[in-house]
Amino acid sequence: MTRRGFRVLFVILVVALVCKACLVADIPVSENKNPAPVEQTIEQQYPQPQNITIDGIDYLQSQAPIGNFGGELVSSTIGEGPKTFNPFNTKDNVSSLMANTMYDGLLTSNPDNGKPMPKLAKSFSISPDEKTYTVILRKGIKWSDGKPITADDVVFTWKDIIFAGMGDTSTRDSLVINGELPTVEKIDNYTVKFHTPQPYAPFLMMLSTPIAPKHIFAPAVKKGNEYFDSFLSTNTKPQDFVTSGAFKLKEYIPAQRVVFERNPNYYEINKNDEKLPYLDKIVYLIVADLNNEVLKFEAGELDIISLQGSKVARYKTLEPHSNFKLYNLGPTTGTMYLSMNLNNRKDSNGKFYVEQVKQHWFQDLNFRQAVDYAIDRKNMVLNIANGIGEPLYTPESLNSIFLNKNLKPYDKNLNKSRELLKKSGFYTDEKGRLYDRSGNRVEFNLYTNAGNTEREAIGVMVKQDLEDLGMKVNFKPIEFNTLVNKLVSTYDWDMVIMGLTGSPLEPNGGKNVWLSDGRLHMFNMRSPQEGKKGILPWEKELDELFTKGALATKFEERKKYYDKYQEIVYHEKPFIYIYSPTIIIAVRDKFRNIYPSSLGGITHNIEEIWIH
Repeated sequence: MTRRGFRVLFVILVVALVCKACLVADIPVSENKNPAPVEQTIEQQYPQPQNITIDGIDYLQSQAPIGNFGGELVSSTIGEGPKTFNPFNTKDNVSSLMANTMYDGLLTSNPDNGKPMPKLAKSFSISPDEKTYTVILRKGIKWSDGKPITADDVVFTWKDIIFAGMGDTSTRDSLVINGELPTVEKIDNYTVKFHTPQPYAPFLMMLSTPIAPKHIFAPAVKKGNEYFDSFLSTNTKPQDFVTSGAFKLKEYIPAQRVVFERNPNYYEINKNDEKLPYLDKIVYLIVADLNNEVLKFEAGELDIISLQGSKVARYKTLEPHSNFKLYNLGPTTGTMYLSMNLNNRKDSNGKFYVEQVKQHWFQDLNFRQAVDYAIDRKNMVLNIANGIGEPLYTPESLNSIFLNKNLKPYDKNLNKSRELLKKSGFYTDEKGRLYDRSGNRVEFNLYTNAGNTEREAIGVMVKQDLEDLGMKVNFKPIEFNTLVNKLVSTYDWDMVIMGLTGSPLEPNGGKNVWLSDGRLHMFNMRSPQEGKKGILPWEKELDELFTKGALATKFEERKKYYDKYQEIVYHEKPFIYIYSPTIIIAVRDKFRNIYPSSLGGITHNIEEIWIH
């Protein structure tokens, strides 16, 4: 599901650059010792597309070398596949990837520096008071069904879908400024103006949110939220999709594959004025787990794979004599964490979401810190990430420009853990079993998503680390959708290992995680009806910091607020961060126009990639 509220910029496996925070079902992994480092790929600057007008149509012209048309790129996703193709209702990274393959936003992000650049928009400008954004659309470009893309589509998307709270409300929630939303107005058929109540630093990035075809989405919107939630589901016929992106849905076979075909009306052309994309198809095979994925790559069924660390040494040796190339994209832009359920409220039937005995443990800061000090991050990096990664202690990724470097790392310290537990009255019996001050055995369930061998391996090590303190940990990997339902719908979980996508350029995308009423505030989730009920003092401070951080427009001022939010998380431990893997990608060397980027990944320019 996400941590950020904008368009997903991805590496096939979805390394989100500017998106709402999403729960990640699969992150690249490693398993054994003896690391074989791959030097960080030297990034060749991406030749940014330029505007060009031909016969009154405002095309985007690729500046990359001209290639051959035809062929397909085959990638994969882990798990059961997408849950929806509706770009305004995605709550997981796979669904976001699929939807954002078909729908473009007004802007996108430069893979070299993360700065906004035009996509459906031909140009944009910001007023001197930093509250009005004027967007000029490309004239003459069309939806995949041949109808024109105009300002009506833009106004409808923002006013009737996003601002109206249709589907997933994370984007809307991220835009609320002191209780007010921005406004949008049509100036003419190709000009739109957005007005924010105050200068709002993240807003420009958020204009990368997909735009919907009004003539397709308006009937669904009129039928209300319940209907919209099932609109463009995985049961929708491929021919019913009308898209603006380089590709549109051709076929979806549950638990097997998703196939996209080129959009003949796409608005980007090459330097010969030929319409892109070059590829005829993108295919995503749906595989059960990471080991299955490796087998398919080695059998030649996949063209691209994010490698487990245990495979890197062998692939490094094979590379000179094989038909693939390795790319080191640096630290992942997402985060991986352990979290405890701090919810102390009841459901509509009067039943506590979390057993009261466990509530007392999880809400005890000494208990959370004891768990934190018991975790052996360095050993996890060595044995699970194969040394290809680094321990993580903060909610911002290691490559974030907002990373608070004053928050120091620390090693596993069981003596410290025991001291903290003792402060809160916990004790062990003669067999080393841990009890609370009331004589309750400390036992709980630890969940993660089944099929992700990295998280399953982390779970095994966390179980062992905590059992060294006398806790009884019931480790239960379960299907991803079932887990997500527990986290954000039923709230019936104890402890979890999960991951979130993220942006190294914009912390505000995590607003839906850190605001006390955010839709991904998993560690103390509140239903829309509960609002800010039972808010903790440090949750209130996080609310204030994210509001101030978004309203500040200078980097130095913003960083002070985001440094403080990291400091609070570092101390309070709502999430206990684990480590940050290094992203190593193997790609068949038959593909051209590959411009690796730590921000955009490998396929950020999928429309320009071609087969030699």
